[in-house]
Amino acid sequence: MSRQLLTFAVVGVVNTATYYCLYLLFLTGLPYLAAHVLAFLLSMVGSFFLNARFTYRTRPTWRKFLLFPLTNVTNFLITTAGVYVIVDVLHAGSRFAPLLASAAAVPVTFVVSRRVMLPEPIAR
Repeated sequence: MSRQLLTFAVVGVVNTATYYCLYLLFLTGLPYLAAHVLAFLLSMVGSFFLNARFTYRTRPTWRKFLLFPLTNVTNFLITTAGVYVIVDVLHAGSRFAPLLASAAAVPVTFVVSRRVMLPEPIAR
């Protein structure tokens, strides 16, 4: 499982870089919000296939594909709560709060992603 967590984190870095490059590309011809949404959706599709292939070594299915956005919702909720706690509760600076909150979200997002991507064990 530690290999999966490490691969999941690497895929996350690749996904973030992909998102940002696509965002900058789309920004040349689209309003920033449209560029963000399109880049986000495309990078999420890429993340799904990278995680299926390299992190979980499982066959992609429509069911998994349709459930995969739950990992992004989980990440968003945890990072948002984390930023709030770091900045407003702990009174730490806001500059690095998103990075710290994102790092804290990785294990939980990994568990949700693993649940979506891997078949459930058969109960005996």
